[in-house]
Amino acid sequence: MKTILIPFEESDGLPSILETAYLAAVRFGSYIEGLHVRPTLPAIAVDPAFAATDALTESFERQNQERARRARQKFEDFLRDKGLPHGEVSRPADRPSAAWVEEASAGDSVVGHRGRLFDLIVVGRPVRGAPAPSMSTLEAALFDSGRPILVAPPRAPKVMGETVVIAWNGSTETARTIAFAMPFLRQAKKVSVLTIEDGLLPGPTGAEVARHLIPDGVIAEVVNRSLAGRSIGEAILVEATALGCDLLVKGGYTQGRLRQLIFGGATSHILASAEIPVIMAH
Repeated sequence: MKTILIPFEESDGLPSILETAYLAAVRFGSYIEGLHVRPTLPAIAVDPAFAATDALTESFERQNQERARRARQKFEDFLRDKGLPHGEVSRPADRPSAAWVEEASAGDSVVGHRGRLFDLIVVGRPVRGAPAPSMSTLEAALFDSGRPILVAPPRAPKVMGETVVIAWNGSTETARTIAFAMPFLRQAKKVSVLTIEDGLLPGPTGAEVARHLIPDGVIAEVVNRSLAGRSIGEAILVEATALGCDLLVKGGYTQGRLRQLIFGGATSHILASAEIPVIMAH
């Protein structure tokens, strides 16, 4: 986890996003890059037949510049508060550092594209009724980067990665997430492999997962729990909290995004309700 990307959105959750990224950076001596995406005018606005007026274009650009200025100022205030050096790294380092990048794009695709360069992408958990952090940014990072995302809760965590819970359901997505999360697992003081009965897909058991983590230097306890009238997502969060979890490892959209949008699912519930950081991959 030596390189961390933060897609920068102004929101009430920004302090938590920055703090969550910082906790990971301190743990691994990581380089953090703040990415601000400056929106461009839709294609129709530059078509001669429908072109926006010069006044509208100028207003759009002024708003863009002001938004970028505020974002960069908040990032630099964060760096100053944490005592992090600013500037791209030219050689390996053992202490955190950071840099700022701006790119123009009509959508969130740049988040997925640039995210492919990084070991981890830190995004905020979307909050109902708030425009940011946005679900589109989270999904671009999750589906288009090929990298894991670290979802920051609305409130900044004080610690992260000391007590890790793996929400095991037998899926390829969760297996992939475990592989990505191995740096956290190796450093954790306690690791639990949590399986919710009736939520297990065909595949290895939680006990088999724990046994195969041992060669990697990870000693994990096995925890099996029943639904007890709860949804799978609700059961995962309740049981993870009971285990003292400060970082949840969970495969993203193992049932498929469209199905979860229609019928609900564990990922959807966790992205709507988690109060702890969650590392996900698809």
